[in-house]
Amino acid sequence: MGRGAPVVRLLRAVPVPAALVGMVVLAGVTLDRVYAGSLLTALVAGAALGSVLVSVAARRLPSWLVAPVSVLVMAGWTAWCLRLTADRAGLPGGFAQVAADAAGNGIPRLLTAMIPVEPTPDTVLVPLVGAWLAGLAGAEVALRAGRVLLGYLPPVLLHVGAVYVVGPNAEPAIGPTVALVVLAGLGLAASARRGDDPLDTLAPTVRSRVRARLAVASAAGTAVVVAAATLLGPAVAALVEVRPVDPRRYVEPPQVETLDENPLIRISGWALRPDQQLFQVRTEAGGGNRIRLAVLSDYDGVTWRVGATYRNAGRILPTVQPATYATVETVRQEITVDELSGRLLPAVATPREVTGARVAYDPGTGTLIRPDGLSPGLRYTVISARERPDANLLATANTPVGDEVARVLHVPDGAPDQLRRLAAQLAEENGAPYARAAAIEQWLAEHYRLVADAPSGHAYPNLAFFLFGPRNGGGQRGTSEQFAASFAVLGRLAGLPTRVVVGFAAPGDGPVRAGDAYAWPEVLFDGVGWVPFDPLPRPDDEPRPVEEDFRPQPEKPPPSEQPEPTVEPSASSAPPAAAEGGDDQAGLSTPMLAAGATAGFLLLVVAALATLAGLRRALTRNRLHRGPADLRVAGAWRELTDALRLAGRPVPTDLSATEVADAARRALSAASPAAPSEVAGSPVAGSPVAGAGPAGHQSVAAYRAVDDLARLVNQVGFAPGQVTDAQADAAADAATRYTGALRAARSRWRRLLWSVHPGPLRWRR
Repeated sequence: MGRGAPVVRLLRAVPVPAALVGMVVLAGVTLDRVYAGSLLTALVAGAALGSVLVSVAARRLPSWLVAPVSVLVMAGWTAWCLRLTADRAGLPGGFAQVAADAAGNGIPRLLTAMIPVEPTPDTVLVPLVGAWLAGLAGAEVALRAGRVLLGYLPPVLLHVGAVYVVGPNAEPAIGPTVALVVLAGLGLAASARRGDDPLDTLAPTVRSRVRARLAVASAAGTAVVVAAATLLGPAVAALVEVRPVDPRRYVEPPQVETLDENPLIRISGWALRPDQQLFQVRTEAGGGNRIRLAVLSDYDGVTWRVGATYRNAGRILPTVQPATYATVETVRQEITVDELSGRLLPAVATPREVTGARVAYDPGTGTLIRPDGLSPGLRYTVISARERPDANLLATANTPVGDEVARVLHVPDGAPDQLRRLAAQLAEENGAPYARAAAIEQWLAEHYRLVADAPSGHAYPNLAFFLFGPRNGGGQRGTSEQFAASFAVLGRLAGLPTRVVVGFAAPGDGPVRAGDAYAWPEVLFDGVGWVPFDPLPRPDDEPRPVEEDFRPQPEKPPPSEQPEPTVEPSASSAPPAAAEGGDDQAGLSTPMLAAGATAGFLLLVVAALATLAGLRRALTRNRLHRGPADLRVAGAWRELTDALRLAGRPVPTDLSATEVADAARRALSAASPAAPSEVAGSPVAGSPVAGAGPAGHQSVAAYRAVDDLARLVNQVGFAPGQVTDAQADAAADAATRYTGALRAARSRWRRLLWSVHPGPLRWRR
């Protein structure tokens, strides 16, 4: 037994340090779920093992000396880990520079790095230091002070911190958490020591009373624990399904400079200094002559903006799934910065790997920035996966709709009417999305001149002057800025998701100069992706004046306000003058001939009006009561839009159903004194309209009818085949209510003309 005593003591001394090491390693495993590879787990395991072993080996040293010794060992281990991760990531610069950068930016970069996080010095420094300090504190409290349960607190806090940092970016850490609890329990069980019972020295009576009190206390404690588990257990279990808070939202990611937020305005400045050398390119694999600098998706009517969210990224960038039928070509380029300023990094779309520079990346646009800014001599290598869409799919490809593309479909308020009419004219004969985009591209290329000295500007007034300004006054000429911005705005007005890209036409290997910079538009197609277009005119082509092909339609007065045609008898219809001695002339007298002609003409007019009225009634009946439910809802919507045209308030074809409903309410408000003065919504009970008598009630019903009909039209557009017959009948009733209210607000003579107006029979759908 004497020789086995050291072995027993060793076995009793191992479980607690082993439990501490395992708990710290499990925190690293939890955090490693958002890292690329398993390198972080290995580094954290080394820190956990080193910190606990130092405390075990230094148990005989004074307590005040253990911490400095452990910190010195931690510095050595951390330095080795930083060198390892820097070499694996291929970061430029010396060790001192890399370590200082990691120490100064470790926490913000850890919380802003793109997932999966690449193990680099700045993303592993904080986990390494935290793991070492947790192991040191836990070992000192559990082993030196003998407070095992209290010594578990630092590893548990480290684990909680890892769970918080991961947040909603990975699945719940149920496995590592359960393993941590099991390790803690095993360590506690193994650390329990058995010895002589101190109660044996007491008198039997006293010993019995003490044991009874201990039993009661144990029972009470057990009851409290069971009650707490019963009450709090469901709430704690429910937290597993709750989406945790992402701490990244509290840290601002890298931002572009003001100059880079709208690089489109730099086109004009670069055009005036075409020989300025911005950067140099050396292509090592692949090819291509288009390098992107920025993608601008947001437009507010004044400025196109990048609007990207950049996250710190490692050497390997997240992979974006290419289009199904696209051809992917790998392009490898080495770029050396000369006089290009800002933070945006030029690269061929779409970058997959960057070496030689620390970058931040936006997956939505596939663009890069260098948070530290560009500097002359900066050299980096980019490997990109360039997609070439299948041209055979474009002719029949649709464009996506919904909230995901609302950003690139948004048309800000204030678009000039001329732009809307031009977009409607170009889209009128081109139903397919690609045909519409090609028509806009051809229009811009044929009617405008590309110049280098045009002033910068792409707000609505600038684009209107570029598109419709006088040729001899500076209009109809611009840089690629105006061509790309005009295409993007006209495309959105025609229902196409568009964006503007700023980049360079690289001539191949060699310098890229300011004169190579230009902007081009892109359109998003289903199953194809973003497709670039080139609206720039061909060299030596003489542009055709816009006035030859675009003549703004004059404002027509409402049909009911057009003067009635007057019929005057022509000279040839007058009867010949009676000769002298008319009493002897045979035939009818002049008054009788005039009366007969007038009666015949009136009969023809009545017959024509009756025919028109019958055709109009048949058209309305076919629209509202015949065919499938979807078709009847569409027919009810045509009845509403025709009514607006008959009232002299036509709506553009590019407006949404909600916008048309707003226009319809405004038309009714302007036409009827009993209609509500506010068109934002239906009047409420108690308003002057609600008590305005039959006319007020009719207006209220018409207002609600417009809203109901707009909702049904949207349902047909976004969920075809889901409309029921009852809903189609409701749409017919809504169209009838609104048309009747709008017609009733007009004079008696205009109501008569309304019923026989031939416009709805010939207006294009």
